[in-house]
Amino acid sequence: MNILVPNLGSTSLKYQILAMPEERVLARGRFERVADYRAAIREIRAGDTTVDAVAFKAVHGGPRYQGTYVIDEGVEQAMAQFLLAAPLHNAIYLEAIRAFRDVMPGVPLVAAFETEFHRNKPEYARVYGVPQDWRTGHGVEKYGFHGASHEYVSLRVPEILGCTPADLRLASCHLGGSSSVCAIDRGVSVDTTMGFSPQSGLENATRHGDLDVFAVLYMMDRNGWSTEQVRAQLSRVSGLAGLSGVAGGDVRDIMEAARAGSAAAHLALDVFIFEVKKAVAGCAAAMNGLDAIAFTGGIGENSPPLRRAICEGLAFLGVKLDEAANEDGTGDRVISSAQSRVQVVALATNEELIVARRAWRVLARQ
Repeated sequence: MNILVPNLGSTSLKYQILAMPEERVLARGRFERVADYRAAIREIRAGDTTVDAVAFKAVHGGPRYQGTYVIDEGVEQAMAQFLLAAPLHNAIYLEAIRAFRDVMPGVPLVAAFETEFHRNKPEYARVYGVPQDWRTGHGVEKYGFHGASHEYVSLRVPEILGCTPADLRLASCHLGGSSSVCAIDRGVSVDTTMGFSPQSGLENATRHGDLDVFAVLYMMDRNGWSTEQVRAQLSRVSGLAGLSGVAGGDVRDIMEAARAGSAAAHLALDVFIFEVKKAVAGCAAAMNGLDAIAFTGGIGENSPPLRRAICEGLAFLGVKLDEAANEDGTGDRVISSAQSRVQVVALATNEELIVARRAWRVLARQ
């Protein structure tokens, strides 16, 4: 079965087509400045590779949909209900689902929700201290996201280290335009920095991280802002962009601004490093120890200076980098020194593979 896995942005579409269950990549590509997904989908369909199913790395389906499902009316309704919690993500995927259905009628569509990897977290790591009806009646809980990436890391890091997932207490750092840290205790997610929405946890490129909700209420009351006005500010001009003043919040641009002397850019980087360092230390507390740290995502995989700064702040855990491996190496590799009590790994994630695996399992059962 050939499964197409699209990775969607507001104006971009990256994709892989994988032969399953062999897990062989048959095709891959990227479209930029996409005004309508349908045009890109038609090009994919016109290619040499047959598509038997499409599997989406869906984001938020609320409490009922924390797994992988063939997309039906119920799945779409749940994504629409939780659109307010993940406005940038769910809107894109709802639009794409409609586009793929139009251009590829009859091809099964599957949603592999990012919350799946975190759905078995302990209850004490899932709940907020809010009225019970918020939790039981409206699905307000700490879901966690980036599940496909963290799941891949949980499987790939043991391969790199020559052990099994059952041997590791692992802090998985998915750092990029959207960032989170996950405590993976012997292959199982037990805590993660994102909560009810992808907004929470670490600072993201344009989205705020953890924020006292009363600061939001204060600003709304003081300025007469609507929820939509606040949602737009907190989704598009906050996070690292808001801290640094660098439009878009791309860490590469922020680092360039910092080198040019921008105090705001320096502050943004310091905040990010501080948050990741605290999150990794929190993973050690959640798992009663730490055996390994993994860095992945656009920043985690490609920014030696930020990896170094984060690890220097974790020296109290016995973390020590191999400077040469951190600075000059390429590919999936160990970047900690032989003296480090905690092994440190840099690697490329493969969310598409995890999504294809999940989709194959669901479709094969049918």
